[in-house]
Amino acid sequence: MKKGIIVIDADKCLSCKSCEIACYVNRTVTKNLYGAIKETSISKGIFIENIPDKKNKFGLSVSVPLQCRHCEDAPCIKVCPTKALKRTNDDSPVLIDNELCIGCKECVMVCPFGVITFDTRKKAVIKCDLCIERLKNDDVPACVAACPTKCIKFESIEKLTKGKRKKYLVEMCEK
Repeated sequence: MKKGIIVIDADKCLSCKSCEIACYVNRTVTKNLYGAIKETSISKGIFIENIPDKKNKFGLSVSVPLQCRHCEDAPCIKVCPTKALKRTNDDSPVLIDNELCIGCKECVMVCPFGVITFDTRKKAVIKCDLCIERLKNDDVPACVAACPTKCIKFESIEKLTKGKRKKYLVEMCEK
């Protein structure tokens, strides 16, 4: 299974919502757009939020894809009274067991990013699971694969920290 975290470069986001569509389709039974249109009980785990007062380098308002950050010390896991939110191991994403979810919405209230939502049809919460089945097949999450500008990336911690070190060194040398 691929291990990593989702990294966002908000300057590259065009707010095209390809990530939202891919997330929605990935959660369907048919796994295709045509089939997804016919299914009604599916929700997405990623949201494009626009920041209208801030402009990117293209003069467009900044848009940021938001999804569960799978916090190391996840408050949603701590607050869940039925243990419906859990990890299978230390490296796994935070997952929801809809059979155990009682719809109390405690996790919705404590999520620091506001990305856990409540599905009124299922009477359960919805959140990003990093496309766990895709990760098991050594693929990247659907939102990452669908992003045309590659503003959403799935990177290992090692690659992320190496890139930050390199960026820092380049900036230091330019001073």
